[in-house]
Amino acid sequence: MAFTEIEAARIQGALADFLETRRPPENIRAEFDIGFRVDGQSVVIFEIRRSGHEPGTIIEGAVAKATYVRGTGRWKIYWQPADRKWHAYQLQPEALIFEEFLALVDEDKEHCFWG
Repeated sequence: MAFTEIEAARIQGALADFLETRRPPENIRAEFDIGFRVDGQSVVIFEIRRSGHEPGTIIEGAVAKATYVRGTGRWKIYWQPADRKWHAYQLQPEALIFEEFLALVDEDKEHCFWG
């Protein structure tokens, strides 16, 4: 089940605020940027880079993922190590609100999200 219009608007607003503080300066965004996508009940934050080996190719690198579990009213938090599979973020596997997830990603105490 997708997010309601109100939930989607709140998530989009929180992401816009988050990205405003994390995105690189405009003059380098063609080479490196940060984006997100909403897929069902999940939100994925990713880095966007130009390939150094294949001109014109864009590479996305996963940063973090949060999946809303409507039954519990909590967000499950994931990170993606070198095996390129999503793993529960052990330091805090769940968040009560979406903004709490964004704060964890921003702080990145264990260097799991931003490397």
